[in-house]
Amino acid sequence: MEPEILERINRGILLRTGAYLTNDHFVLPSGRHAKEYVEKALATTEPAFTEGLGDVIAKHFAEQPIDLVLTTGYGASLLGHCIARAHPSQPRFVYAIKQRDNGGTSQVSLPREFRQYFAGTPRVLIVEDILTTGETVKGLIDLVKSLSGRVVGIGTLWRRSQRIKFKFPLFTLIDREFPTYAPKDCPMCRKGIPINREYLSEPPPKHSRRRAVGAH
Repeated sequence: MEPEILERINRGILLRTGAYLTNDHFVLPSGRHAKEYVEKALATTEPAFTEGLGDVIAKHFAEQPIDLVLTTGYGASLLGHCIARAHPSQPRFVYAIKQRDNGGTSQVSLPREFRQYFAGTPRVLIVEDILTTGETVKGLIDLVKSLSGRVVGIGTLWRRSQRIKFKFPLFTLIDREFPTYAPKDCPMCRKGIPINREYLSEPPPKHSRRRAVGAH
């Protein structure tokens, strides 16, 4: 299937779930404005569609033996579970816990009960839902390495920046980077389009990195 067709189909699925919002006026946590928004919490609310998305990603990595599917976060975990179920290697599904330290830096850790599955250098597929900064995925890569695992690939629903690259194979269903604007340069503000208050994001703490909505 042509990449353009695949992206159009899967973007349509996100539109169906209501996860992708456009033609409006949004304020991101960074403080920048945009006319498009991804509400990641909605991307995996329809089980049949989530299973379909998981099937596509699992099929892409079907030739690669996988022992573990690793994710973090609720939406990514639902997707990761579907991928693990659909992959021919029948890998186990495990998840990491994400939190921020006192300096605002994101960190991931593996629950103690999952550490047994990292014996013997397992082959790990990392799964994310919305990929914006790559911060979480980089943390997961470091986690796998620290546990003597081997990353074989990264699967995601949506990569929101072409600048995000990894040395491991990356497969994304939607590869779309939409423009954002400083408030003083915002064309929606100039046209008097009101800000969508339902999705109004609070700015990040001063000590944390500047991140977009749903950043991972």
